[in-house]
Amino acid sequence: MSYTYSHYATPSSLPSDYALLSRYAGAHDMNPTEQDNEVLPDRGASSGLQLDDSDAQHISHTKMRRKSLPTSYVTPSNTTAASLPDNSGYRTVPMASSATENTPLLAPPIPRIEEEVDAQYAVEPERLAPMRWEELKILTKYTLPVFGTHVLEYSLVIASVVSIGHLSTNALAASTLGSMTASVSGFSIIQGFASTLDTMLPSAWTSTQPQLVGLWSQRMAVVMAAVLMPVFFIWFNSESILLLLGQEPEVAYLAAVYLKWSTIGLPAYTFNSISRRYFQSQGLFTVPTRAILCVAPINAVLNYLLVWGPEPIRLGFIGAPIATAISFNLISIASIIYGVFFVPHTAWHPLSRRSFTSLGVLVQLGLAGVGQTASEWWSWELVGLAASMLGPVALATQSVLLVSASTTFQAPFALSVATSVRIGNLLGEENAKRAGVASQVSILMSLCIGLVWSTMFMVFRHSWAYLFNNDPDVVSLVASIIPLVALFQVFDGVAAITSGILRARGKQVTGALLNLSAYYVIGIPFGIWLTFKRHMQLHGLWIGLTISLVYCATVGVWICLRTNWEREVQKVRDRLVAEAQHYKDSFRDPEGLN
Repeated sequence: MSYTYSHYATPSSLPSDYALLSRYAGAHDMNPTEQDNEVLPDRGASSGLQLDDSDAQHISHTKMRRKSLPTSYVTPSNTTAASLPDNSGYRTVPMASSATENTPLLAPPIPRIEEEVDAQYAVEPERLAPMRWEELKILTKYTLPVFGTHVLEYSLVIASVVSIGHLSTNALAASTLGSMTASVSGFSIIQGFASTLDTMLPSAWTSTQPQLVGLWSQRMAVVMAAVLMPVFFIWFNSESILLLLGQEPEVAYLAAVYLKWSTIGLPAYTFNSISRRYFQSQGLFTVPTRAILCVAPINAVLNYLLVWGPEPIRLGFIGAPIATAISFNLISIASIIYGVFFVPHTAWHPLSRRSFTSLGVLVQLGLAGVGQTASEWWSWELVGLAASMLGPVALATQSVLLVSASTTFQAPFALSVATSVRIGNLLGEENAKRAGVASQVSILMSLCIGLVWSTMFMVFRHSWAYLFNNDPDVVSLVASIIPLVALFQVFDGVAAITSGILRARGKQVTGALLNLSAYYVIGIPFGIWLTFKRHMQLHGLWIGLTISLVYCATVGVWICLRTNWEREVQKVRDRLVAEAQHYKDSFRDPEGLN
């Protein structure tokens, strides 16, 4: 399958098979009586689907039209419903066994993440001003646990660095080099591919086929298994690669040891990236937070025991990566237990050979997601490399500024995750108007968050560096660059939110091109020119980074504000039609490999 891309002018940026279905669907209009005669695929195993050739032609040559939103929240009267507990956060949904040949194939979607506003706008018109306030409260509620998740996950890495940092200078350098190599060659790739689920899962959950959440998660696990093979190869051969890049032999050896032991936790890290989105797409934002909250103190104890603990269990340098790997695996186990025993299985799809189908969609979007995510990660490594050439004071200053900016970035990044989920859910519910409002509100929220961080940096401008270092030269240089960091906060937050909106829409290609052009065509070359040709030193690098984010934020906002949200809803419909067609094929081919 080919990947169709345009600058928001064509009906879809999703794979061409979906676009083709959309063009077929536009051939004829569907009247209400025809819509009622469509067929719903069984939500159990591949059996139970009753589609014949006439039904298939009906799907292919009719344009799906929906009724107004209020009727979208009524359980079809010709199905038997199973009510989940009132406190589960789920709506009443049709049972799989109730599907008959008279059940609509793409029946009106059900808001399975139920908010107070659902009941309200089901019976009365939505007004713009109250809608903005409602979305502000919803996004805030979603963002807080996501922020906690990322901060706690960051603590796993910090604990490793702190425990190793007291061993020796070479050990600290090696762990830093190993962590950087792991980020560039592994973690950024995994996160890029996992970002595809930000497109697929939220809209699937609130659609008429919630089991697609589990199916797409299984398919992503298959794709990730293939992605991990070259990552393992790089990590196990990292010593020769680092030596080839000019690293000191001892540091390269220790960094390679660090990476080899880190491979124990790599599959778990990958699984966690998938399971986190599996839960978040269902509105279960606190599940990953609870899992990491339980594991974080265990990780701290493991780092102490394995690096500095009693002689029988002390492992020294390798204890830190082993502790982190064990922690990642504990998080995976906790997620599995929670998903099996404490979460309704509405989103789960039975394991089958269908998990090995439609992988091309995920690969194409995943590669674009790597371009969007990894390009930004890699740019910071390039800037750090350039800073290391300016001397120890500049390098220490860069470390202070980088840690500071990375910490404050966690808030808008959490908001971007919440925004992706919220917009995806609304698209699945076919609420185009509210999806547009949510995107606008999230951008305004990012501006407010950026202004708070900017104010904080400016207020503590002359004393900020003392949190990290007492060197007067470092303190002075940090104070002189802080105004750039303060300006940086506003545009960094807005760029993060627009990236989340693009992921929700399946526009990873657009996000990748935006980041690549911002960092590698504009920002970094200009910053390096200012640094080394205009002799602006570290100031030049941060000016370049700030210009990159001004460009990203400005263009991203322009793109997001021009979004046709009705078209985005249609793209979700096209995905459902494609999956319905696949259900038909599975019925004819029990192996599900057509």
